[in-house]
Amino acid sequence: MATILSFPDFFNPESIIRYGGITLLLVIIFMETGVFFGFFLPGDSLVFVAGLLSGTEYLDISILLLWPLLIACAATGSMLGYWFGSRAGNYLGQRKENFFYKKRYLDMTRGFYDQYGMWAFILGRFLPIIRTFVPIFAGLAHINYNKFILFNIIGATIWISTMLFAGYGLGNMFPTLTDHLEAIVAGMIVLTAIPVLVAWRRQKRLFKGQG
Repeated sequence: MATILSFPDFFNPESIIRYGGITLLLVIIFMETGVFFGFFLPGDSLVFVAGLLSGTEYLDISILLLWPLLIACAATGSMLGYWFGSRAGNYLGQRKENFFYKKRYLDMTRGFYDQYGMWAFILGRFLPIIRTFVPIFAGLAHINYNKFILFNIIGATIWISTMLFAGYGLGNMFPTLTDHLEAIVAGMIVLTAIPVLVAWRRQKRLFKGQG
């Protein structure tokens, strides 16, 4: 009988892969990189754990096949985000805030783009929330689509390659790491949250200075 994942399981990369397999893995990477309510999904740790479990009973797929599939999902997810942003108009600005959307996420992304320009589409791949909202902001700001596509694909390739092969390499060097997935995921969440908090605090100080 198929296992139904509860809502908390979608925060757990191990549960996603062990019970959802390759299909759910690809769907979540697609959503987390371009659908505005997908920011809470565990992108970094999910790709890392996918590399760690690749070729095992939990994820029986070659790393060399998984690699381009994940890049394609990350890149096309962001293309959907751009499309949504280009047609959203004032929708997000007027939308009532809730768990899935807060205006400060878009403000933080705008500040990140103002600081790094087109490099935001590469550097932002490694930052939760910004990774989700930067393609949406690109659509809202009507950033040149050809430039966006170029930096989007480069960013998706670098991000997926780094996380996936880091997990795969460490898994081969230290096979017992699979016994400590909860600690690994917790550590990655903390590490990836730090630069996001720094960016948010910087943006908050900027708004106060302009006020």
